[in-house]
Formats: sequence, C-alpha cells, structure tokens
Amino acid sequence: MPKILAIEDDPTTGREIVAELEQHGFAVEWVNDGRRGMARAVSGDFDAVILDRMLPGPDGLAIVTAMRGADVDIPVLMVSALSDVDERIRGLRAGGDDYLTKPFASEELTARLEVLLRRRTAAPRDMSLTVADLELDLISRTAHRQRAEIRLMPTEYRLLEYMMRNSGQVLTRTMIFEAIWGYHFDPGTNLIDVHLGRLRRKIDRPGQSPLIHTIRGSGYALHAPE
Repeated sequence: MPKILAIEDDPTTGREIVAELEQHGFAVEWVNDGRRGMARAVSGDFDAVILDRMLPGPDGLAIVTAMRGADVDIPVLMVSALSDVDERIRGLRAGGDDYLTKPFASEELTARLEVLLRRRTAAPRDMSLTVADLELDLISRTAHRQRAEIRLMPTEYRLLEYMMRNSGQVLTRTMIFEAIWGYHFDPGTNLIDVHLGRLRRKIDRPGQSPLIHTIRGSGYALHAPE
C-alpha cells in the first residue's frame, strides 16, 4: 500500500484528498502546516508527497527545496491556486515533479500521483546506459560524466534516462512530454524548457563537448559528439 504525505492547510481540500486517495487504496498522512510538513517530508518515510504551494510556516517551495537538499528524492506533486506560468516554473525548479492547479478534479490528482509512483517503481531493463563519456547507473540512479558525479533531481533523471535510451533519435516535444509526464501534451507549457535547460546545464558543462542538442523545428536529441 503506497504511503502518501499530504501537506495542505485548507481543511476542505485536505479532507477531500484523504478521502479520494484512501478510496484508491493509498495510506495517507495529512499535515496542515508547513513546519510539521517539512519535518515529515524530510524524513523520507513516504512514497510520494502532495504539497500545497501556499502554507502557514515554511511554504511549499521551502519544503521541496529542503527535501532535495537532504537528498530525499521521492516524487512531489505540488498543488496551488497560483496558476501563473512563472509560479509553476518556480515550483518545478525548486524540485517539484508535477504541478496541479486548484481547483482540480480528485480523479486527476489520483491519476497524476499514480503516474509519478509508476515511474519511481518501474524496474530498469538494463544496469546502466552509456553515451560517449556520460554514464547513467539505473540501479543507484546516479549519473557520471568524465567520472564526475552529476546530481540529478527525479524528473531530470527520468528525462536523461529517456533521452539516453533513445540516443541519436530526434525526440519531439510531444514525445518527451508524454513519456516523462504521462498525460496529454499542452503546447503552451514550459515544463520541457525548464527541465531540459536545467539538465543541459548539468550534463554539458563548459569545456565539454555538448551531448544534448536542439533540433530546430523538430525537437531535441542526445548523442555522442560527431
């Protein structure tokens, strides 16, 4: 039974989340303030976290930043009434894996959470992937280039794994979005730009031959230097 931490200060929304997830077989712990929520989230004792963006005490951004700083890599689904694109980007850059805008349908919350959990528990087909001097260990979920470790957030890891498994192929934005986020592509979203830009800065450091390439008008590709 997956164990979920829900950090939500609104009592109505909190009760709805608990009822919805318990109906689908999840064990849910509900915390209604940022201070206690941060302590529970950083413990890493959960399979996923549903995190409200605006909270009394430390807010959602502070909590997810603390989690990633403590190397807690469990999936985080951020929920918020702040629907502005810049706010969604802030949440993703802080370490969130997905962002759901309030008000939302309970069924969509469950579906997105299930997608995040499936990605985390999927068994790797190989032990590792290698492209040029970049290696991704699928067991330890770590990346190295020229023997230097590259610290990856969960979504960055999934994006890199997908691109390395499809090395040399042009991947359209739709392909990437549906493979990583698992729901219908929204052409107006900045999710891909945010995560790919962050991944590229980590993989292609100054002085290194670039491995991630933008194919103008088509998409992106990861391949060894020509």
